[in-house]
Amino acid sequence: MSNCNKPLDGLLSINIELTSRCNKACWMCGRRKVEKEMPERAIAYGDMDFELVKEIEKQLPYGIVVQFHKDGEALLYPRFGEAVSLFKGRIRNIVTNGKLLVEKADEIIDNLETISVSIVENDPEADQQLETIKKFLDIKKDRRPMVSLRFVGDIDETKYTSLGLLIVRRQLHSPLGSFAYKKKPPTIPEIGICMDFLSHPTISREGDFSICVRFDPEKLGVIGNVKQSSIYDLWNSDIRKQWLQYHIDGKRHMIPLCAKCEYWGVPTSGL
Repeated sequence: MSNCNKPLDGLLSINIELTSRCNKACWMCGRRKVEKEMPERAIAYGDMDFELVKEIEKQLPYGIVVQFHKDGEALLYPRFGEAVSLFKGRIRNIVTNGKLLVEKADEIIDNLETISVSIVENDPEADQQLETIKKFLDIKKDRRPMVSLRFVGDIDETKYTSLGLLIVRRQLHSPLGSFAYKKKPPTIPEIGICMDFLSHPTISREGDFSICVRFDPEKLGVIGNVKQSSIYDLWNSDIRKQWLQYHIDGKRHMIPLCAKCEYWGVPTSGL
């Protein structure tokens, strides 16, 4: 099925979900709403078969940025270190809740360029998380990866400044409406082509290929599965071309997932 010699025009970055499992119950996460209110859509948590990980790697030309992030915690993947080695030089950043930083230190240090720890507004585990970050930094010293903090929501940065890390602020958004944010003036225009749709698909741990990296338990953005079709064929499929034309024509409401998007127009930072 490998098509690594065929160009994937326009595909700049891809999210590969190594696992849909998570070891944290963030209060604002869309998973809480699904588990409570839509049990029939509840995610079947699990890990991607490593043979599928290897098949995906064969199909991705060098130069495409790979991210191990979707709905789960990547560091939970049993073969995380092997997956990192497989995509060596193609992973720019790992986003994590930080719980396993110390436990997986040997697989992280000197193997990644950057790692970003999500700090969530009103997290009851914030103090414990901070101590884990400090322990990891003590183990890592001046070696790779560079560590940044990803502030999600309103965070008091006072206790974090002494760490000397880059802080990136993100607006607390609303996956599936599990958190009723007050919409601010967007940094992304309400018209035009969504950049994620244009260049940034995702592959779930089951192999579902979606046009979007956002939380999508209904699988409205899924256009096929990499177990049955190549990434090349899915990226160049008729349905994706049709949906792309809808974006160009200003008719994104014609696309099931895009029609109910709560990210479009939501600020990506606190600015």
